[in-house]
Amino acid sequence: MPIRAALHHKTTYLYDRPATVSPQVVRLRPAPHCRTPINAYSLKIEPKGHFINWQQDPQGNHLARIVFPEPIRYFSVEVDLVAELTVINPFDFFLEPYAETYPFEYAPGLRKELAPFLEAEPAGPRLKAYLASVDRTEQRAITFLVGLNQRLQGDVKYLIRLEPGVQSCEETLERAKRAVARET
Repeated sequence: MPIRAALHHKTTYLYDRPATVSPQVVRLRPAPHCRTPINAYSLKIEPKGHFINWQQDPQGNHLARIVFPEPIRYFSVEVDLVAELTVINPFDFFLEPYAETYPFEYAPGLRKELAPFLEAEPAGPRLKAYLASVDRTEQRAITFLVGLNQRLQGDVKYLIRLEPGVQSCEETLERAKRAVARET
């Protein structure tokens, strides 16, 4: 029997005077292609008198675009959802024959389609050193992925951070180094 988890999120912005705000984009709705069943979802926006349009980005994620035609003193976003937590086999997939062994090459047509996802920023010194230590000898792709994930789980500690945005690889590896130093 699956476990159901109810999640509640509320963010409120308060302004010291009536403010004219540009359209706000809220990304707080599970993607329709997520593997976790969502039994209930609600989004509440305040103050009243706004317009909301649902859009999808190129990856299929839902975006709520909210427009306030009049100046506002506050902006509140409240989300409630019920998710069904089920056990999912992470190996419930198949590999194309050409990808069963690491390293592999994508077919030219597929490589062209995947081009935006294969772009990478230049690696900094910490990431270069980390990547240089990864075993890249020919092996089963699943063995390679499992080993790399196990190593990352051991090397990079989960740290709660309050800063917004995406943390760079360099910062992640530096923080992991400091976390290991504190533990010893």
